[in-house]
Amino acid sequence: MDIDTRIRRRERLQDDRRLVVDYQALSPVAHVEEPPGRGPVLERVLDHLDPVFEGRKPPDGALWGPPGSGKSAVVTALFDRLRIRTEQSQSVVHTTTRAQSPDAPAFVYLDTRAASSRFQLYHDTLAALTDESVPEHGVSTEQLQSRLRSRLGRYSSAVVAVDHVGEPQTLSAAEVREQFEPFGSQLSLLTISRSPPDAWPVETIEIPGYGQQVLIDVLMTRSSEGLTSDAFTHRQARTLASWASGNAHDALAALFGAADAAAAENRDQLTEADLQAGMDHVPERCVSLGWVLTLPENRQLVLYELLQLPDAAGRSVTEITDALADRPAIDLSAGTIRRFLYELAEDGIVERVETERKHDQGRPPSRIEPRFPTRVFERLYEIQN
Repeated sequence: MDIDTRIRRRERLQDDRRLVVDYQALSPVAHVEEPPGRGPVLERVLDHLDPVFEGRKPPDGALWGPPGSGKSAVVTALFDRLRIRTEQSQSVVHTTTRAQSPDAPAFVYLDTRAASSRFQLYHDTLAALTDESVPEHGVSTEQLQSRLRSRLGRYSSAVVAVDHVGEPQTLSAAEVREQFEPFGSQLSLLTISRSPPDAWPVETIEIPGYGQQVLIDVLMTRSSEGLTSDAFTHRQARTLASWASGNAHDALAALFGAADAAAAENRDQLTEADLQAGMDHVPERCVSLGWVLTLPENRQLVLYELLQLPDAAGRSVTEITDALADRPAIDLSAGTIRRFLYELAEDGIVERVETERKHDQGRPPSRIEPRFPTRVFERLYEIQN
């Protein structure tokens, strides 16, 4: 986050600071350095990575579990820590007088929501392994492959964690394996998904949904960082944890929405009405907010402006398209906006629902319903922009 963004965030939160200290601490897409209640899973992942610490390449693996179970939180926290230790180890080796030392391992985290092609996978992997700028234009996939192979040769072993595999519009486990097949002898893959990979003989690590008490601890920890003291009670955390049924993403989204609702009313504590407002803004079959926030900027803008339309829930797609085309912030044609809405519906980020209005002929018009935590998206979009 740059300095201007930090200043703007302070300006926006000026009126809310009696309650909300840091919205990012409440965000369901923010990860912490020590994921609570996930010690056994961390141990299993470390067991899988054991060969790395002996200079050998571990086998391919797959971490899987239901939405909101902390898969990304575990892997990003662990890989960040391993990468830091590797860099510190290399720094020590380079300043000693020893003539030889074993090469260090490499740890790379990729997100297929942002990297869904062979070119982008190679680009992002190479960028994670070097401090040099990696071009995104004017270079072929084959050139990136050659540079990546050369770079991997500097490490004793490398593990590439590939997150959100097998989701709509992301690569399947088989596709990820195919893309990295040219480097089979140089790296290991750890895929992260909601279901175990099919027909891929790898070591699998299952991560269950959060138990209620652990999820309560997650909520209380985040609230202690993001809200003023005594603004959120243990009883309220138990309410959200029970409602979320083990899904930390949905629980945190509801907490974020509740805090935002309370701040809007200048309250210094969350009420039961605020909790309900937070839960109401998290739809059933909720789409991950992380996916929405990786959409291209113009599609995020369309979604944000859609949420600003009065009575949008009662309007048809045609009416919404025309209204969005008239919004000053959107410099897109009505045809482009309509196409975006249809594509977002195909991806499941919004849903087209038939309206109650009936016509004598033709198909009944449809309206748009968001499938993501709307209140959280609005606030995070405003903070980021």
